[in-house]
Amino acid sequence: MMAGEGSLAAKGFVDSSVHADVKDYYGKVLKKTSDLKSNACVAPTKPVPAFISQAVKKVHPEVSARYYGCGLVMPECLEGCSILDLGSGSGRDCYILSQLVGEKGHVTGIDMTEDQLEVARTYTDYHMQEFGYKKPNVCFIQGYIEALTEAGLENNSFDIIISNCVVNLSPDKRRVLTEAYRVLKDGGELYFSDIYSSGKLTEEIKKHKVLWGECLGGALWWKDLLQLAEEVGFSPPRLVTASIITVDNKELQDILGLFKFVSATYRLFKVPKGSTKPCQVMYNGNITGAEDSFHFDCQYTFKVDEVVEVDGEVASILTHSRFMEEFTFQPPGGPRGPCGVKAKTGIVDPFELVLQLEKQSPGSATGGCCSTRSPACCK
Repeated sequence: MMAGEGSLAAKGFVDSSVHADVKDYYGKVLKKTSDLKSNACVAPTKPVPAFISQAVKKVHPEVSARYYGCGLVMPECLEGCSILDLGSGSGRDCYILSQLVGEKGHVTGIDMTEDQLEVARTYTDYHMQEFGYKKPNVCFIQGYIEALTEAGLENNSFDIIISNCVVNLSPDKRRVLTEAYRVLKDGGELYFSDIYSSGKLTEEIKKHKVLWGECLGGALWWKDLLQLAEEVGFSPPRLVTASIITVDNKELQDILGLFKFVSATYRLFKVPKGSTKPCQVMYNGNITGAEDSFHFDCQYTFKVDEVVEVDGEVASILTHSRFMEEFTFQPPGGPRGPCGVKAKTGIVDPFELVLQLEKQSPGSATGGCCSTRSPACCK
């Protein structure tokens, strides 16, 4: 999967002044979550299932204390999967994922900040003993999320990539997405939470070191993500959930002016485009933690034994990804029966979704299907 492990710096990749500032902010300025000046890096984006809460409780307090994510990035169907965490920091998400993929799965964390990596590595043995594993299924490497090749990560080597409030910290988002696409297996998924703005930010905001460190100065206009994903080769982003970001600092708020920010979770898949027709699907209910219903995104929540009409885009994702064996497929136009439903119109604007979510409390789940019984998964 990789050329080696340890303190791997990216050869041939020169970090920018932005990288240096971020390293300093997360390595020296921030010592604990309470040091943050906004809720951008701590905002939860969906409720936490009980078995995830149990996994979180097993993470060492020191690791959790250095956690600066903007959402719970725990997608479904994880058992036996190979997962990469971009900007893994102190390793909190990696150690949660370690429990969900099981001993046969593997989690790799990559981060450029040595201070954060030191915390993560210090507690590897502690967590493996806590989880009852005979050998580690987690490793941490030093490197840049824009330079996965230089860090030793090979093409088509991961089932899933997650990222938790880190892509915004990169000065080159296109390169991050390009590298992620390269190391993902066919059918693989980039599932990530990040911060997005209501418009293209001014140069003053982009150059403000504290705002950048707080995950706001480097935020993409949400429409730019849609364009970048398409240009790199991903399927159109599927919006999962979103929540508004608040800045409780008058000085910073004055600089931000009328710009608004949202923490949003998107799913991007490495699957063929335009090759699948719309169809009807029925969820089989075998995903751990989602036995009754599977919340795929803000458009589709699949209930067990309920026939749902999906468009060609979603049909391609379901038939080419690790979710393939979790559904029964049939051509469009077939009998839907009394429980059959048509999908609602999809939402791509996270700010629009926030308005809807204020009126409801959507469920969430994660679990495992990426095991030896699922050939679409871990090849």
